[in-house]
Amino acid sequence: MTQISPTAAALSINPLFSGLASDDIQRIADLCVSLSLSKGQILFSKGQPGDALYGIRRGRVLIRTSNPAGKQHTIAVYGSGDIFGEIAMLDGRPRTADAVAGSPVELFAFRRIDFTNLISQKPNIAMNVIGLLCARLRATSNRLEEATLLALAPRLALGLLRLADDFGEEIPISQEELSDMVGATREAVNRQLQMWHRSGIIDLKRSLIQIVSLARLQAETLKEA
Repeated sequence: MTQISPTAAALSINPLFSGLASDDIQRIADLCVSLSLSKGQILFSKGQPGDALYGIRRGRVLIRTSNPAGKQHTIAVYGSGDIFGEIAMLDGRPRTADAVAGSPVELFAFRRIDFTNLISQKPNIAMNVIGLLCARLRATSNRLEEATLLALAPRLALGLLRLADDFGEEIPISQEELSDMVGATREAVNRQLQMWHRSGIIDLKRSLIQIVSLARLQAETLKEA
């Protein structure tokens, strides 16, 4: 049985590279560059060239943007197995947000020139890219709708459920990061989390939220203001 590298294993479970033979995935993995970041370290900043996409082996990365006054907003939180940075990498234009390590993180980078060569050789990858971009667009549209129409409780529940898809029922996120992600004050988010904690829906630990009852948290998404 052929031994595959950790990078190839990470690539093989991502939809972007689905349909490729194991030998092709290993060739892609051989072109990737490994990186390690400490918590708080910046991977790339808004305005920098989009010269690579990134995949996470271990840890989490926060995608953030800010206004001229310095107020930050977390657009997304990515964890193990996720790929990000593909939009600027594909069109070659500057990054539209910052990427910051939310924990110690191990990741790999796949350069733009290698990726464009890959698409020319493997056209089916282009369809996977289109699918990934459509998923990103749908997610952005859904979050805009949530921020406009939903009260805090269902908005917060949806945010936790999305994070659970990546991290499981123990979500490594601080209340400050979570409030930033759902567009609410930390005080309001803390009040809601404490209510859920007292009612047994979640458990709260330092920089970690554990979902105790997934069904009850899902029920919170249906509540109205």
